[in-house]
This record gives sequence, structure tokens and C-alpha cells, in this order.
Amino acid sequence: MSSDSSDDDLLRLDQQICFSLHAASRAFGSVYRVVLKDLGLTYPQYLAMLVLWEHGEQPVKRLGEQLRLDSGTLSPLLKRLEAAGLVRRERSARDERSVHVRLTDEGAALRERAALVPRRIAAATGFDVEEVRELRTRLDRLTRALDGADLEGP
Repeated sequence: MSSDSSDDDLLRLDQQICFSLHAASRAFGSVYRVVLKDLGLTYPQYLAMLVLWEHGEQPVKRLGEQLRLDSGTLSPLLKRLEAAGLVRRERSARDERSVHVRLTDEGAALRERAALVPRRIAAATGFDVEEVRELRTRLDRLTRALDGADLEGP
């Protein structure tokens, strides 16, 4: 947006970065729905599996922090993954308040089948590798800025 835009222009839907991100997110959701169908995973379940494939056993609280999900959203998601035989949830022996999530053998084996997902998604974007990296870097920077935004100020 240019600094000389009128207030009316600033309120146009096509000028809202939030709407562009929302529309892109919905489009990604549609693509992921198709790509993940063969794996039997939803997009949020796929994200949880990515964390577990990368880092192994996790406390539920830490998994939620990494995924930016609250426990009300994460608990049913993990329950469905457990019902599918992909993960196990167990209370910590040291601290009964803490529940840990770990992959089952079946969940670990699913990683091999999921290996093609990122390439299929990248191909769907029409971006080359450098464009994807640049976009991700900018989105990460945007997220950090929004997380640190002082909305109480003038």
C-alpha cells in the first residue's frame, strides 16, 4: 500500500494482507486435503506428525507450543491420531500432570509415505525453491512482528 492511499482504498478487501493470507491458507488447505487423503491425515494431524517425526517423543504442552495450538484443539487431534494407531499418549511417570506423545511403529513408518508430500505441495505452488524459501522467510518475519506488536499503543 502506498502512503498516499485514501482511507477508502485502505478499506478495500483486495488491499488487506490478512485477507490475502486467509485466501492462501484456504487454498493450501484444499491442496493438502487432496495430497494427504492417501495418508489418512488431516492437515493439523500432518503438522503434529511432522513434529513427532522430527523431534520424537514430546510432552503435549511442548507439541502445542510448536504447533501454536491450544489444548482444546490439540487433545481431540491427538485422540484421533491415537485411535488411528499412529501415536500413543502416556502420563509421565515423573509428573502425572504431564502427558507425553510418541509415535507408534505404524506412525513412524508413515513418514516414508509422507516424504512426497512437500514436493507435491511445492509443485502445486508453481514457485521455485528459492521463491518458497523467500516467502517462508518473509512470513516468519511477519509472524514475529505480529507476535511482538504493541497493540495498546497509539
